[in-house]
Amino acid sequence: MRQLKHHEQKLLRKVSLYSWKGDENIRTAKILRRYHIQNREDYVAYSKICGQVTKLSAKLKTLKADDPFRIAMTEQLLDKLFDMGIVTTKKSLQKAEEITASALCRRRLPVVMVRMKMAETVRTAVTLVEQGQVRVGPHVVTDPAFLISRSMEDFVTWVDSSKVRKTVAKYNDKLDDFDLL
Repeated sequence: MRQLKHHEQKLLRKVSLYSWKGDENIRTAKILRRYHIQNREDYVAYSKICGQVTKLSAKLKTLKADDPFRIAMTEQLLDKLFDMGIVTTKKSLQKAEEITASALCRRRLPVVMVRMKMAETVRTAVTLVEQGQVRVGPHVVTDPAFLISRSMEDFVTWVDSSKVRKTVAKYNDKLDDFDLL
C-alpha cells in the first residue's frame, strides 16, 4: 500500500473504520420511512430521550425497593410516561426501561391522525399538517413532529376553514349554511 499524503492522513484521523456506525442505519431508515420522519435529528432526539429514561430507571432500580425517594420518583416517571402515551400501564419500572424511539414516534401528530381515522396514511397526514389543515385545541399546528399526549388526543380537529372539514360535514349531512360563508 502506498504512503498516505498529508491531507489524507488528516481526513482519516477523524474517521475510525473499526467502529463504523453503518449497522443500525437499516433499522433507522425503516423507522424513518414507517413514521414518515423528515428530519433524522428528530429520531436521534427520540433515541436520546429513550436512553435517558432507561438510564434514569436503571439508577432508580439500584435504590432499595422500600426507599420513599425511589417510590416517589418511580411514580412520577411512570405517570409522566403514561400521560404522554409512551407506556401502556403504570405498573412497574420495567415498562419505563423498555421504551423505544418508536414509542415516541407513535405519538407524533400524523400517526395519531391515522389512528383516529382522520387520514388514511401517515404521508397524507403529514401533508395535511404541513398545509395547516389541523389544529390541536385552539392552535393550528404545522409541524408534523408535534407530539400528542393522551389528554390532547381529544382536541385534534380540522381547522374551521378546512376543505376536509367541509367535505366531512357534507358527507354526514351536517353542513350548515352559515359555514359556507
